[in-house]
Formats: sequence, structure tokens, C-alpha cells
Amino acid sequence: MLRGRRVECAQLDGLLEAVRGGAGRVLVVRGEAGVGRTALLDHVAGREREFRVCRVTGVRCETELDFAAVHQLCAPFAGRIEQLPGAQRDALRAALGTGSGEVPDRFLVGLAVLGLLVEVARDRALVCLVDDAQWLDRASAQVLAFVARRLPAESVGIVFAVRDPDGAPELTGLPELALAGLPDEDARALLRSVLPGVRDEEVLDRFVAESRGNPRTLLELPRETTPAELAGGFGVPGARVLLGAGRPGHVQVPHPDVQVVSRWRRGGGLSPATRLLLLIAAAEPGGRPALLWRAADRLAIGVEAVTPAVLAGIVTVDDLVRFRHPLVRSAVYWAASPRERRRAHRVLAEVTDPGADPDRRAWHAAQGTRGPAEDLAAELERSAGRARARGGPAAAAAFLARAAELTADPARRQERALTAARATHQAGAPDAALRLLSMAEAGPLGGRRRGQVDLLRAQIAFTAERGGDALPLLLRAARQLEPHDVPLARDTYLEAIGAALFATPDATGDGQLRAAEAARSAPSAVAPPRPGDLLLDGITTLILEGHGAGVTRLRPALHAFRGPALSDDEGLRWLWLVTAMAASLWDHESCVLLADRHIRLATGTGRLTTLPLALTGRLTAHVVAGELGAAAELVEEVRTASEAAGVPYPPYGALLVAAWQGREAECAALMSTAVAETARRGEQGPLIVGGWATALVRNSLGRYEDALAALSGVVDHGRRDVGSASVWALAEYVEAATRGGGDPARAADALRRLGERTRPSGTDWALGVEARSRALMSSGTAAEDHYREAVDRLGRGAIRGELARARLLYGEWLRRERRQRDAREQLRTAHEAFTAMGMSAFARRAARELLATGEQVRKRAAGTAGELTAQEAQIVRLVREGLTNPEIGARIFISPRTVEWHLRNIFGKLAVTSRRQLQRAEPRTGA
Repeated sequence: MLRGRRVECAQLDGLLEAVRGGAGRVLVVRGEAGVGRTALLDHVAGREREFRVCRVTGVRCETELDFAAVHQLCAPFAGRIEQLPGAQRDALRAALGTGSGEVPDRFLVGLAVLGLLVEVARDRALVCLVDDAQWLDRASAQVLAFVARRLPAESVGIVFAVRDPDGAPELTGLPELALAGLPDEDARALLRSVLPGVRDEEVLDRFVAESRGNPRTLLELPRETTPAELAGGFGVPGARVLLGAGRPGHVQVPHPDVQVVSRWRRGGGLSPATRLLLLIAAAEPGGRPALLWRAADRLAIGVEAVTPAVLAGIVTVDDLVRFRHPLVRSAVYWAASPRERRRAHRVLAEVTDPGADPDRRAWHAAQGTRGPAEDLAAELERSAGRARARGGPAAAAAFLARAAELTADPARRQERALTAARATHQAGAPDAALRLLSMAEAGPLGGRRRGQVDLLRAQIAFTAERGGDALPLLLRAARQLEPHDVPLARDTYLEAIGAALFATPDATGDGQLRAAEAARSAPSAVAPPRPGDLLLDGITTLILEGHGAGVTRLRPALHAFRGPALSDDEGLRWLWLVTAMAASLWDHESCVLLADRHIRLATGTGRLTTLPLALTGRLTAHVVAGELGAAAELVEEVRTASEAAGVPYPPYGALLVAAWQGREAECAALMSTAVAETARRGEQGPLIVGGWATALVRNSLGRYEDALAALSGVVDHGRRDVGSASVWALAEYVEAATRGGGDPARAADALRRLGERTRPSGTDWALGVEARSRALMSSGTAAEDHYREAVDRLGRGAIRGELARARLLYGEWLRRERRQRDAREQLRTAHEAFTAMGMSAFARRAARELLATGEQVRKRAAGTAGELTAQEAQIVRLVREGLTNPEIGARIFISPRTVEWHLRNIFGKLAVTSRRQLQRAEPRTGA
């Protein structure tokens, strides 16, 4: 259900139920641009399994072409036109341009369209969706209105979507649904869903108020607003160009707001006093009326000066000062001269209470100052710490950047600029961070400072590109820092290894080996070692000496990062890497705990640049556990977090989900896009993960030779690679080679290399996958022993997908051994597991094998009462983690009230009456 549209969706669902029952229905949905009319039509279109859905869209450039929309509507049903009475048939053909008659009578065309829709609906209930009806050509609008007013007792429904205030007068008098903005609570939830990290609630409320709940406005704000504006309000409104529609790269705002902006830019007949008050209101991010009135009093301007702006529709003043649209606020601010803006900020600083709000006062005072001011710079520096708690690094970065600009002393200016650049980078603004870094480099740099600048530049390069460019920069920075700061130098070597995990061999040579050899020569850690020191020593040993020695050194690091003494800074810096190492060690429990901890830290501190990899780590853990619904939900979160942080979107999670679900075409499309983008950056990840994912989906389809082809560049990858995907690919290679006639010697080599990675890890996940692969290379009693071991080991943990695969392979082997009864037991269990997890290709493969044993595969009943939706299953999981309703809502971006509504449904489906009982209930999710 659409957020905040429960009533509207219910009304549309009622229309559909009436149509299903044989009653014709029509509804006109009216609302401003961006309010969600098309989303409601999409909601109806989502019922296409139950109804035949036909969509028509009004096109502005076709408004002068008679019957253009009628052609859209009728073209799919052209084969039925012959069944109409002769006069109607000829009129409709003439209207569609397929007949030779004269200009048709519109009455006859209307009757023909009505008859055609009724004829189509005899087979299956029909719903026609007409979007942007304000742009229908007049002839089509008249015909469709004629049809809508005469829908008989047939299974036909029509839903029009009309943008106000543009009209569509032909539809006047038909049943209407006036679509307003979202309620405040739902608008906040929608805005939070696209704003990961720390946010200032006061500023959030102001954005919600000014958007009037318009969903498009709310969704566009993160792309058009600086992190500082959103985090704490400590930032000036972004300089944006406002246009109505259709211009690439510009914001589309509701039509009336464009008129307001245009009037404002032309002066709008407003007095200088009114324009000054509006400028002050635009410069104050909190929208507090008291500050506006105090500023007016300080300027000796009467409060009545704001009245013309209210009457012009630019602003409203009640509990908050609300501009008509957030971009109208921006236009007001940037239409003023720099001198006028400084004056507005100075007045706001004078009327802001330094005791109650010292940071806001300092910010306005700094914005109102033109030249260097050390006292203000020092005050801003003190405010940065308090602002960080309120709005995360983005708020602190705004203070620190302005402090650097106001600093006259070159050395102190360099130091402040470097600190500001670091905070700005953490806030997800890499371009702004690079500008501040250039300020830090303006002058001679000592060895330590040079190393810090090189380090930050490399960190920004790695965050922005994930490619090979960062590795040499990091190694140079590490060597530069060694004589001055051993802990920071060691951290930098660890960052170099992390960058090498992403970079292609072509970009850096054997980057992992080079980085590990450089780290091995670094000074030893100061006792007691930090978690990062343990991680560096463990990964270095893993790369240089192999898994046998590396696992022993890495396990203390995993323990340290799971422990209570881990600092936020170390966690934010290294949890993505240690989560990846947990996967490489086949430690699923650590993967889950470490990824969850990383997500909590990233969202709690506003460190947006780390969030995409944190979410990807958790998504991977879901996939490994066979929780594809939960994983799929995180795919869009990863994309949103990447956009918000200004970092490349990591496609790994989407590839994993598509592969396990057996969606070959989607997997191929993702692979093509990811490889094209990451090849430009010199990133190897999608090449390795994509090759493994492609092989997995082809194995699931039984196309083993194609799977071998996909793995040709993956299993031959450098032996120094310690990522998990490259070793998972070895297991796929063994299956494809043994089933598809591959080279036995290469298959044996792949199994040997797999064992080198699984046996030192020693987990049931690792040894279970190895036993399954070894069974494929064995025969007779040895093969059965290995299959039984694989099923036993994988059944002890949460690795449900690999367990089902072990049962599938065991069942296939048993069938070929002519042990049909035993085969059926394994294949039936595998089929049920694959179906429950949504692994459709594997499920079909298991079904084919079952049929070969003589057993008829039973289809699952759709929509059973106890079956949970993907979101309901996610809520159950979060309840079991101990989260409250508000915490669940914040986690999955819905309101607490909506969580409560879902829980009532969940209780009914699972026949429980309390959260405690829910902890023990077994959720049943749809395939």
C-alpha cells in the first residue's frame, strides 16, 4: 500500500471490487503536479493478474490531434472491432485512421468505444487507466467522458488522473477523488526514507510543512538540498534554477509555484520592507516566527509588512513561517545581493539568544561577516562539536568550513580546512571536501600534514571511484606518515589493502599482494593493539601466507570488532572490511552481527559515505541465509544511501538477489551495466561477483557449459585474492564441470583450492559446501557419505540456500542411482525450501527431478491466510530483534502507526495475540 494513501487505495480497491462484480465504475483523481496521481494508477495496475488493464496517457504535443488518445485505448483491441454494429465499426475505423469514411460522428465513435470495451470485458473484467487527462485531445476527451457516463452493468472501470489546475472540463460531473498532500506523519516518513543518517527534526518539519506533503517535492529535496541544510539547518539555501517541467537537470515544481517564483523575481509589486522580511525568513532555517518578529522590530519594520507576501501566496505565517515551496525559499534568498544577505544574517544573529541557541547565533554572525574574524572562527569551531551531536558530520562540516574561511593565520587556516574537509567527506559531499582540501594545501606542508592531506585525498578517491587510483595514493600517504604517526600510518596501510580488494589486477598489478607486502614492513602496533591493528595483521597474513595462517590471526580481530570496547570511529572506518573478512572466513554469524553494528553506527552518526557498504554487507548475509525478501528490500536502500552520500552505487547486492531468484535476464542486465561503469573506474568487484552470480543462475537452470564460460575469468583470477566471491565461484565451477563435461583436472584443481579456503575456516558453512563439492567429484559410498555430511553440516546453521542445493544434488544423485524413494525425500524437501525462499530457477530444477522420479509436484496455494508479505516478514524479524514500533518504523521508513497496522495483520495470520508469542511464531512468506 502506498504510504499515506490508505483511504485513497481503499476507494480504488472498492471500485475494482465493484467492477469484478459486474458493475461499471468511473473515478476522476484530481491533484497538483507531483502529488501522486500516477502512483495511484500504478496501484490499480498492480492488480493486472485479476483484471485486464489498459493504460492511456495524455500527451501535450498531441492535444491538437483528434482521437489520438482513443487510438491508444483501442489499438490493443483492434481485433474486436469487427464485432461492432456496422455504423459504429465504420465510425471507429475512421477515427483510428484505418477506414476510408469521412470525419466520424463523435456520438457514433463514443458508442463504438463503449461497445468495444464491453465486448473486451466479457472475457475478463477490464480497467482503463487514463493518466494526464488534462492533455487529452478534445475529441478523445469527449468520447471518453461519453463512455464514462454510460458504463452499463458490465465489468468495465475507468480511472482518470487529472492535474489541477489545468482542468479537463469534459470530465466535470463524474465522481471525483481530490488528492491532497500526504499527512504530516507520512510525509516525514517518506522524507526520512530518502534521507539516511542524522537529521535535524526542526528543519525536517519545516521541509514537510513547505512541501505541503507533495511526494515529488519530498523525494526531490535530497537531490536539491545540501547535507548541511538537512542535517542541522546550518547552511544557506541551495542555489537552484526553478522551471516548470521538461528541462533536463532542473527541478520540476508544481505549476502554481513557478508562477509565484516568477512574480517574485520580477518584484511582484512588493515593498523593500516586505522583501527584506522575506529574505530574513528565507535565511532562518528553523522557520520560527518569533525570530522574524524580533528582526522586524530591530529593523523598525512593522509586522504588517509581511501581509502583501501572504496575499501573494509566497509565504504563510502561523506556528511556522512556511514558504509556498522549499524552492521558493531558495529563490527569495538568492534573488538578494550578497550585501543584503549578509545584513539579514547579521540581524538574525543579533536577535538570536546566545544562551538558548549559541550555535545558531554563531552561524548567522559568521554568515553576516565579510572578512577574516578569528573570534568568530574560534566560536564556530566550538560550535562544531555541539552541532555534530545535533546534525551529524554535515552540521559540523558547515561550521568548520566557514571557520576556515574566516581564519587569517595561514597555518591555522590549513588545519581548520583539513578538519573541515574530513568532516565534509564523512557527510557525503566529496566535491566540497576537495575544495576545502585545496585550501589546506595552499602553502608549505610539513611531513605529517602532507601525509594527512594525501590520506584524505586518497580516501575521497576511493569513496568516489572504488577503483585503482586510490591504492598508490594510500601507499604514498602511509609511507609519509610512518615517521610522524605510527597508528595513523598502520590505518592507512589497512585502507590500502581495502582499496586493493576493489581494484582490478590490470589497474594495480597484483594490488593485494603489493599492499600486504608494504603493510608487513610497517612499524609494529603499539601495545595493546587496537582492533584495526589486529585486522591489519590478520589480513596481511591471509594474503601473504594463505588461509591456514591467516584465519588464526584474523579471528581475534573479528572478536574485537564484535566486542563492547570498539570505538565508533574504528567501527565506522573498518566494519565494512571486517564484515567482508567474516564472509571470507565463512562465518555467517559474525557477518550478521558486524553488518548490523555498522548500519547502526552509520545511521546514528550521519556518516553517509559508509552506509552503502554497511547495507550491502547485511544484504549479503540475508542472501546467504535464504532471506531473499529482506535482501531485496535492502537493494533500494543501498541505492538511496549511495545517492545521498554521492558515492558509486555498489551493484553486488542486486546481483546476488537476482542470481539466487533465478532471474537470468535481470542478472545479465545488471552485470552489463555494472561492468561498463566499474571498468571505467578500474574496479574488479562486479567482474568477480558478476561472473560468480552468472554462473550460479546458469547452474540453477541446468546450463552447465554456460556456467563454465561465465567462470573462465573468475576462477583464473590471481591467487592472492581473499574476497569471498572468488572462492564461492570455485564451488560453482566444480558443479558446472562435473555436470557439464568440463576438464576433470581443472575441476580437481578447483576443489583443491576450495579446500584450502574451507578447511582452515572450519565452520559448518565452509565444510558443508566443501563436502557437497567433494561429493560431486566422488562415486559410490564415498559420494553418499559426502552428501550426507553436507546436508548435516549446512542444516546446523542458517545457510538455507546452500542446504537446499545440497539436498537437490543429493536427490539428483540418488535418482541416478535408481533409489527413487530416497531421491523423492531429498528432492521434495529441496523443492519446498526453494519455493519458500523465492529461488524459482532452483525450484523448477527440483520439480523436474521430482517428476522424473514419478512424483507429481504440488503447487503452492497462493495467498494462504498464514502467509506473510515480505514487509510483514521483515517486521517480524525486527520485533524478534527487540525493536519497538517507532524503531521499526525508522528502520524500514514507515510510520509507527503503520507498523501497528501491519502487526495486527501479522497477529491474525500467525494466530498469535502478543509480541511475546510472535517471538516464537514461524513466519511463512510468499515465494
